[in-house]
Order: sequence, then C-alpha cells, then structure tokens
Amino acid sequence: MASKRVLIVDDEEDLTWIMAKHLSKDKDRYDLLTVNNGREALDILSQMPVDLVVSDIRMPEISGLDLLLKIREYYPQTKVIIMTAYGSSEVQSEANERGCFKYIEKPFEIQELRKLILDGVEDRKGFEGRVSDFQLSDLIQMNCLGRLTNALHVSKDREQGVVYFEDGNITHCRVGDLEGEEALYKVLSWEGGTFSVERSVKAPKETIIKGWQGLLMEGLRRADEQRAAQEKKASNAHNVIKTLQKLSRMKGIIFSAVIGLDGHPVAVVMQDEYKGHYKMGEITDDLIHFVDVGQKTGALLHLSQPRELIMEFKNGRLALTQIPKRTEFLVVLANPSVNYAVLRMEIKKISEALQKIVPG
Repeated sequence: MASKRVLIVDDEEDLTWIMAKHLSKDKDRYDLLTVNNGREALDILSQMPVDLVVSDIRMPEISGLDLLLKIREYYPQTKVIIMTAYGSSEVQSEANERGCFKYIEKPFEIQELRKLILDGVEDRKGFEGRVSDFQLSDLIQMNCLGRLTNALHVSKDREQGVVYFEDGNITHCRVGDLEGEEALYKVLSWEGGTFSVERSVKAPKETIIKGWQGLLMEGLRRADEQRAAQEKKASNAHNVIKTLQKLSRMKGIIFSAVIGLDGHPVAVVMQDEYKGHYKMGEITDDLIHFVDVGQKTGALLHLSQPRELIMEFKNGRLALTQIPKRTEFLVVLANPSVNYAVLRMEIKKISEALQKIVPG
C-alpha cells in the first residue's frame, strides 16, 4: 500500500467516480479516497493523515474555500488543490490567500489534474544550492510571495543561520546566539555560502513581527553600507601598500610594515631578495613584545607611552614608530648604511601619510 493519501471532494458523484477511475493508475504512488461533501472530508481528515485534498469550490453546507480555511487551520501540512467551473481572478485570489497549493478550472484534462496531484504528493523535503547561484533577498522574496511555510538554512564560512517563514511571513531568524531582526540583517549581509530549504517547518518561537518588505529594505540598506565600508577598507589597504612601497624605494630598506598591537600585520612590503629570509607572521609578536617592554620601561621612568623605538644592530637598524593618533606601528628594517637622519625623516613623512589611510 502506498504511504501517501489523496482525498477528492466533489458533490458530483459521477465526476468523483470518473476521476477515481482515471487516477487509479497511480495507486502505487498514493491511496485515493473520494467523498461528496466538505463535512465528510473533515471527518476523514480527523481520522487519518491526508497529504493532499482536491476539492470543488461550490458545494452545499461547506464550500471549497471554507474547507480550505479549516484545513489550513487544523491540518497545515495538508496541501489543497481547488477546482471550479466558476473561475475568476477574485476566486483564484481568495483561494491563494487562504493557502491554496494549486488552482485548476473545469473542464480540465485528467492528465493535467494527475500531474498536479503527483507534484503535490512528491516527497520533496527541500532544495539546496550555493548563495552565488541566487541572491539571498530573492530566496526570501520567493518564500514570502509564495506564502510558504519553510525554514531557510544558510551557512557562510563557519557561521550558520536559519530564517523561518510561516504563510509567507518572516517569523524568526537565528545566527548563533543572535536572534530576531538583527540576525536577519546579518544573514542578508552575507555574500557567498550555501543554503538549503526545509519545507513545512515552523519556527520554535516568534521574534520578528515587522513586514517582510520593510525587513528586506532595511537589510539591503545595511548590506550596501557594509559593502561600501569593505570596499573603502580594501581601497585603503591598497593605498597602505603603495605608501610603504614609496619608503621601500629608499636604498638600504629591507622591509617596511604596518602591524597592530595584536601582532597582526596590516601590510608588508619586502625587498625581493629578502622574501625567503623573513617570515612576518613569526616575528610580529616579538616586535609587539618590544613595544610592551618600552611601555613598561617608560612607566618605571615616569614617562608616557613611547612613540618611537629604535634598535641599532651591527648589521642593521630596526625602527618602530607609532602612527599618529593610531594604535598601529610602522616597522622599518634597514641596512646600517642608511643615513639615520634621512631614515627618521622618511619614517615621519610616511607615518603621517599612513594616519589617513590605515584601515580602521
């Protein structure tokens, strides 16, 4: 016996008999039941799960639209196909508003109805894809305009989020410990990643009440601002490299770099012949430790934070200069042949230029 159930509801007994006869060829796909009024349909629905109801719209006692409304209220997992000989845009609109799965006008070809039924009972738990194939905003609009009840799972790098829809309304969103509108705005800011849709899944709670159009507009506005800030940051990072390259043109400079107090190198420019000799990722922590020692020594001597630290070695000069009004340091390693006064003058000039362009 098939695991799916389809219930046909029509007050015309001859029509239900004809449909049942022609649809019996799919008996291996679903079990077919027929009744001749809405009350009998509700009785069956109360006794057993039904995957799909095909109902006429005009019936005595309980109309097809009223039956659809009760099914949506008490059996939300059951899909409904409305069929009618009195088709109009108003009727179709009302059926869609009440959660109709499909709408078909009489007279119709039985193969057309058969295809709709097979589409309705097909066990599709969802679909998945890459965010690069779609815009997240488009996926959200598809769920909202289609008045769907789904869970949209989205992942980006190591972060995972889920957006819940109920009858086309966004009801809840979660990203890690973040919930509600702010979580949705974060998801909308993601570029790239993967997604999957889990059909007919409701949110465990409601944290969003604002309309989806307003949410999308605000989310896209924030995403645009974030994108503009990232582009500016990328542009600034490029300008930092160009500025350091000016310093590197000075004869005797081995490398120049900008590093943060966390030891992270913001930008590094090294002469080609030294690229295999120095590994910035391994020495930046020691450079910051050098700054820490300078600060502690200054404190013992009742001096303020050092703005410049210079170490003279037999075979080179190392200078760490804090960029004005910033926490980052400009680090320069030069050969001992470099004129000390000229080096300090160039470092001062480059530091002032970096003040305006180091990414915040």
